[in-house]
Amino acid sequence: MDDKIKVEIYTDGACSGNPGPGGYGTVLVHIDKDGIKHEKELSQGYKCVTNNQMELMAVIVGLESLKKACNVTLYSDSKYVVDAFNNKWIDGWIKKGWKTAGKTPVKNVELWQRLLKAKEPHEVEFIWVKGHAGHEYNERCDTLAVAAAKKEELKDSLNA
Repeated sequence: MDDKIKVEIYTDGACSGNPGPGGYGTVLVHIDKDGIKHEKELSQGYKCVTNNQMELMAVIVGLESLKKACNVTLYSDSKYVVDAFNNKWIDGWIKKGWKTAGKTPVKNVELWQRLLKAKEPHEVEFIWVKGHAGHEYNERCDTLAVAAAKKEELKDSLNA
């Protein structure tokens, strides 16, 4: 292993309605040089955003929370997020001025740009956790995401 810290990030997003209150869940697992795992859970509620935006926020928050350059394995159940990196969508979008092949403007450009900045110092490998595939951390992320969305709904009902 090189001098970069090894970190695993498990992400998930939840949305009640589209758009509606949304939340993301992120579990950050730092694996130290002795192979011991140290965990940190992050969760936040957001109003009136899509599930894809929640997935992006989960990734961004995980990467932004890293203080040093790391070897990151990111586990996401969002094919949208994973495909974007494995198939080099972003590189194509930048070359086309944030437009798709059909010249349609790309959605969530600010979030994508924030994600690119957040991942800059790290070596990131993205893995699609299809249907969660029994990953306990992804299940925990899902729980965090739903809790964040419900917390936002509760806050809205109290302020109504």
